[in-house]
Amino acid sequence: MKNVAVIGAGTMGNGIAHTFAQCDYKVQLIDISEDSLKKGMATISKNLDRMVAKEKISEADKEKTLANITTYTSLEEGVEYASLVVEAATENIDLKLKIFKDLDAFCPDDTILATNTSSISITQIAAVTSRPEMVIGMHFMNPVPIMKLVEIIKGYSTSEETYRVVEDISKKLNKVPVEVNDYPGFVANRILMPMINEAIETLYNGVAGVQEIDTVMKLGMAHPMGPLQLADFIGLDVCLSILNVMYDGFKNPKYAPCPLLVNMVMAGKMGVKSGEGFYDYSESRKAEKVAKQFA
Repeated sequence: MKNVAVIGAGTMGNGIAHTFAQCDYKVQLIDISEDSLKKGMATISKNLDRMVAKEKISEADKEKTLANITTYTSLEEGVEYASLVVEAATENIDLKLKIFKDLDAFCPDDTILATNTSSISITQIAAVTSRPEMVIGMHFMNPVPIMKLVEIIKGYSTSEETYRVVEDISKKLNKVPVEVNDYPGFVANRILMPMINEAIETLYNGVAGVQEIDTVMKLGMAHPMGPLQLADFIGLDVCLSILNVMYDGFKNPKYAPCPLLVNMVMAGKMGVKSGEGFYDYSESRKAEKVAKQFA
């Protein structure tokens, strides 16, 4: 189980690839966009440089980690010899079902197919394959190289053998695997997203401002990051998608996305990735902060 394919070179995908490669797995990082692959590899290299600077790894460790990763724009070529695939594409059900149909056709018969989905049913994803017993959820937390938790989600047909293999791999990555059942949002997002949504409702209702809400949660509840800032880092579009999955799955009004969140996503304010969300991350804003430091 030393040949791992990772689908998607975005924030989660490159973090997962980094983590496997650093633990001496051979990684095939796959994305349809060559530009995304270049950005993903640049991010991995930058994060490794940060670890070298902190003396957590050596320069040789960095070079070995990068050498363990090969990039592909062809899904079929990238998964040809994979023992495990971890899909980390956009949180879109239609896209994931298409990917898993293709993975089922392209991968060896004994390849385990894992998804990093944060909310979508593993059972539904597994149903489009001819190997549902070998489909499982492997939900990493962001930033992947640092965060210890991996939610392992068994679908209706996931075999105990598949679970044990993925649990063992998670431990070899120096992660803490936690078994979770297949319900919308699993555990992490079933608890986290309603909190973020309630923080947005609190802002929407004019109870307090952005910084005030985040300060209350940081200082009053000992959260390392306020819920609105965290939403920006997750991506407001991702938060909206997860809430919609839970609302559709449970038919419970408490999971209905706040209108403010819906409007912000429609307006293109996705958080850090777009340069603006509840906070401003634009280059002009960064320049302004730097100027103030030297004023």
